[in-house]
Amino acid sequence: MTDTPSPDMHRAARPGRLQRMLESDLWWSFRKSKAAVGAAIVLGIVIVTAFLAPVLSPQNPYDLAALELWNAELPPIWMEGGQMPFLLGTDVQGRDILSGILYGTRVSIFIGLASVIVSLAVGVMAGLMAGYYGGWVDSLLMRVGDVLLSIPIILVAILVSSVAQAMLPPQFREAGVSMVLVLAIALYSWVQYARVVRAQTMVERRKEYVQASRLVGTPARRLMLKHILPNTLTPVFVAATLNFGLAILIEATLSFLGVGMPPNQPSLGTLIRVGNQYLFSGSWWIVLFPSIQLCILVVAVNMLGDWLRDALNPKLR
Repeated sequence: MTDTPSPDMHRAARPGRLQRMLESDLWWSFRKSKAAVGAAIVLGIVIVTAFLAPVLSPQNPYDLAALELWNAELPPIWMEGGQMPFLLGTDVQGRDILSGILYGTRVSIFIGLASVIVSLAVGVMAGLMAGYYGGWVDSLLMRVGDVLLSIPIILVAILVSSVAQAMLPPQFREAGVSMVLVLAIALYSWVQYARVVRAQTMVERRKEYVQASRLVGTPARRLMLKHILPNTLTPVFVAATLNFGLAILIEATLSFLGVGMPPNQPSLGTLIRVGNQYLFSGSWWIVLFPSIQLCILVVAVNMLGDWLRDALNPKLR
């Protein structure tokens, strides 16, 4: 008599999710790409140090009581006049540059990530409805997207940020400025996701499994979310990775122009704007080191996005 394998034996023989990931083509492509590995390591270091800023920073740049004006404009530690613990020097308010960079990176990452999540949610739903229903729904959503794309992204973000901050009560302006920036960036960025998902949805809705689901009476919402959406996510993830770096740059640009984060809640763009005022007075380190951190962060994100785009492209396999 032959023993029949039990369900427990089948589950034990089935590889786990982590094992399947380590054996996937995507992980193999990542390990073989030195640029992707290097970018991931650099990005990981930047993110970890940013979110460990309260532990690693010698000073809290958001605490006005911690600022020491007699230590203003100290040069980096390797230059004459540099002092510990200010490794990268201080600004005109006695704020430690390294502390400002770590806290500012955390703000920039939060705004960039939140804006990508908001624009991704809005764009995916708009693209699904436009591609599935077509007709006036498709025309309305795409014409709104065309209008937004006809205006430079910086102008859209400046307009939304300025109007929203002016409408907020004075006591909520500083607390809500980060949310205003997220909405300003997301208002423009959702169009790209909507176009990608719309194109994929128009292809998927003509396939047999969608037609069969309609015949058996599957609700449209369930059909879009459970069946069509998973088949449209690959290009969306690639676009989201690349737009993360773009969102960080937009936030830095808005802060540099004075319509972003305030000086008492500095992001990388705010630090660059403040330091730019003293560039030609000899205090070059105030603007140089935040600029380097911004470049490192954006380049690492874009390199990962380029690798992911190539790795998920079936024509390049």
